[in-house]
Amino acid sequence: MEIKKREVAYDGFFKMYKLTVEQEGQTFTREQYDRGTAVAALVFDTEKQEYVLTRQFRIGSESELVEIVAGMVDDGEEPEASMKREIEEEIGYEVDKLEFLHRFYSSPGGSTEDVLLYYAEVSHQKTSGGGNGSENEHIEILCFSPEELDALQTPDAKTIIAQQWVRLNKRK
Repeated sequence: MEIKKREVAYDGFFKMYKLTVEQEGQTFTREQYDRGTAVAALVFDTEKQEYVLTRQFRIGSESELVEIVAGMVDDGEEPEASMKREIEEEIGYEVDKLEFLHRFYSSPGGSTEDVLLYYAEVSHQKTSGGGNGSENEHIEILCFSPEELDALQTPDAKTIIAQQWVRLNKRK
């Protein structure tokens, strides 16, 4: 498969491209949702021995979701710096330790979004968190014991992947 042409189909809060593609002698079009690179972290408070997650309204699901801390990498920003910024904005913590776990595509059939997943340890909440007001975020902070995290039912893929990582790596 070869992309022959890329046109901007929509340029708003997000960007959509119309691609002209050639494969085995046939030419056809596909739409591509340009989402960029996201960062996400399973955050563990080492003082309280709890995982810190968020609840917020998500446009894609048209519902509130319980999920790990996440956000987008800003232009010119290193992913690790983005992750630390998101942790501070959303839950108010300084990061003591940040460990890269995985990179994955959230929906590669039509979206460019790749997610860099981290495990973060924190011990000091320096602000109340709650999100970035200029981005119209309203984020509720939720704390889970290891057992509660294990039992959490969520449709959010990055949180499910983080739960599986805990099951494989953090059990005594």
